[in-house]
Amino acid sequence: LPWSEIEEQAQGETVSLWMYGGDEQGNAYVDNVLTPAAAEEGVTLRRVPVEDTTDAVNRILSERQADVTDGEVDLVWVNGANFGTGKQAGAWLCGWTQNLPNMDFTDPEDPLLSSDFGVPVDNCEAPWHKAQFTLVYNAATVPDPPTTFEGVLDWAQANPGRFTYPAPPDFTGSVFVREALVGTSGGVEEVPAAFDQDTYDRLTPNLFDRLNELAPSLWREGTTYPQSSSELDALYAGGQVDMTMTYGPATLPQLVADGTYPPETRVLTLDDGTVGNASFLAIPSTSGKSAAAQVVANLALSPEQQLAKAMPDVWGQFTVLDVDRLTAADRAQFDALPASTVLPSYEELSSNAHPELSADWVSPLDEGWRRSVLAGQ
Repeated sequence: LPWSEIEEQAQGETVSLWMYGGDEQGNAYVDNVLTPAAAEEGVTLRRVPVEDTTDAVNRILSERQADVTDGEVDLVWVNGANFGTGKQAGAWLCGWTQNLPNMDFTDPEDPLLSSDFGVPVDNCEAPWHKAQFTLVYNAATVPDPPTTFEGVLDWAQANPGRFTYPAPPDFTGSVFVREALVGTSGGVEEVPAAFDQDTYDRLTPNLFDRLNELAPSLWREGTTYPQSSSELDALYAGGQVDMTMTYGPATLPQLVADGTYPPETRVLTLDDGTVGNASFLAIPSTSGKSAAAQVVANLALSPEQQLAKAMPDVWGQFTVLDVDRLTAADRAQFDALPASTVLPSYEELSSNAHPELSADWVSPLDEGWRRSVLAGQ
């Protein structure tokens, strides 16, 4: 349909956005910035917090099985395995994102926006923000930080009790294990993006041996692991460990400014790079409010919303827009985002970045870690 008709159909509708509820800044951004802007477009936005995005996917799949056409979920913050699982099962509405007016501000050649953990996006989800897996350290206690991922593991062994990582399937713990797979396999070019069992069987013995070798040097001697990235962040904030890790490093300046993190907090830029990806908004095929959901997704892509979301004191998320495609006035506002001694530019952070492995790697690695590393403690 013409965009004007989509906007007309959206008037007066309520869109239920299901999203991970454990990110306080993300919750506040949606409630205080995106929701009022949606109301100006004639759409009521209702945030539905979930503990895991899988909860939303399971609800959609149950509704599909029951032939529901006006389900409870209208929009989902999603990426990775949840997107891939849903796409394979027909959970997502496809063929709509190319019609969003604000997609014109994105780069159609950007690989992070066209592939989601190795699964082609195929106009089934609209980009929302970019992420870069980042290790974070306290420069007051780590005066000579490592410069490679293997160097991080060596540092942890040389400084017993001062490092740990979340237990998979926490998403940050999972990506740490994937980074360790790349590191112990000789580099990203040695690990094929597509999963196959023979490659898993060949590469993972070195990975799990290395993580088992590391375990006695971890916090609490590796007898227990933080159950979430939030628990690891709390250990770092409380001075119990000297490093933490995040997919959202743009939030760091605010965490330092409000005193949550020590003032000497810095980002650890690694010569071998880290994983980069993007998050998306997807519309379930069971939603009866798809027009209104498209209006919200388009709004979330607007330069105004992307700029607000990039502000460290709002949410601090990296934009998915190609700033060279913006007006001079909008470009100037992005250029004026506050610089920080804590956080390098996205360009520096994403230097030598590598794409995510396919979503099919995630569950086998998580299960292999549980069986080979956790169970051995």
